[in-house]
Order: sequence, then C-alpha cells, then structure tokens
Amino acid sequence: MTKHDSAKENQHTEAAAEAPEQSQQPEEVVEEVVEEVAAEATSADELTDRIAALELALSQSEQSAEEAKDRAVRAVAEMENVRRRSAQDIEKAHKFALEKFANELLTTVDNLERALAVAAEAEQINSNFLEGIELTHKSLLSTLNKFGVEAVGEEGEVFNPDLHQAMSMQAVEGKENNTILAVMQKGYTLSGRLLRPAMVMVVKN
Repeated sequence: MTKHDSAKENQHTEAAAEAPEQSQQPEEVVEEVVEEVAAEATSADELTDRIAALELALSQSEQSAEEAKDRAVRAVAEMENVRRRSAQDIEKAHKFALEKFANELLTTVDNLERALAVAAEAEQINSNFLEGIELTHKSLLSTLNKFGVEAVGEEGEVFNPDLHQAMSMQAVEGKENNTILAVMQKGYTLSGRLLRPAMVMVVKN
C-alpha cells in the first residue's frame, strides 16, 4: 500500500467518524427551535396578561377620573347656587331693611297730607305756613322715593286687589266697573313690595 492510498483511507475513516455527529445535528436544531418557540409562547402569555392588567388599570383610572370630574362639576354647581342664594339674600336685605322705618314715616306723610287738605278748605291761612307744609311733604316724599318707596292708588286707575283695598263701592254712570273713584288713603310699595294697600272707593254699576 502506497502512502497515497494510506492517506485516502485515513480521510475515509475521519469522514466516517464525523458522519454520526452530522446526523445528530438536525435533532439538536429541532430541540432548540422547540425550546425557543416554547419560551416565546410563555413570553406571549405573559405579555397578554400584562396587557390585560394594564387595560384594567386604565379602565379603573378612567372611571376614577370621570367620578372625580363629576364630583368637581357638582361642587362647582353647588358653590354657584350658594353664591347666587347669598347674593339674593343680601339684595333682599338691602331692599327691605328700611321696611319698618318706612312704615313709620308713612304716618308722617299721612298727617302732612291731612294738613294740606284742611289748609285747602280754610278761608284764611298763613301762606308761609302752608308753603312750609308743602315743602316738608315734598321733601319727605322725595327722600322716600330715593330709597324705593313709591305711592300707589290714583283716581281713574283700575282696581288691583294686590295693591288696593276696596273700602266701599258706588254706582256711577259713565264710569267703568272696577275703576277707582276716590282714594281715602294712598298705598305704598318698597322696591316693588307692598308696604300697605291703598284704601279706595270703587265703581260698581
């Protein structure tokens, strides 16, 4: 056997020895692939669970935020209602704080008007005295008007039970029913609120 033949035989022997190793390599590759797929499957399940947990947390956070927003809106609305009611109470207090005082002053107005009525019927009266009564009467009415006190009840007006009190009724030709024929005592309002009704005579045909 020559050296060349011996070398060939050695090559064949080495190839035969390596052959079993090469035939086992695909199995190892399959096992590795299976392990990788299993690992990826486990990771996918974990990822799915994680996503589900995050979605649940997000839903709960959104619900909490919506509830907090609703509470905030209600709180703002309640504060606005409180502010409006307080403003109304203050406004009413300002309007009607003088109600009792104004009622007391009306007695003085009535007395001055009676004095003017008597003076108008008197044959002789001091002009300065009459002028003083008239100025006092006008000044007092002007002061009352500045604070929202206004007279109601004039002859010729239509009778209004919310403002007038019918003391008597009288049939008068040419006059419409429920017309005020005469005013015995003027009524007054304070900022639109009745202080006292006017005492009147009403036409009733």
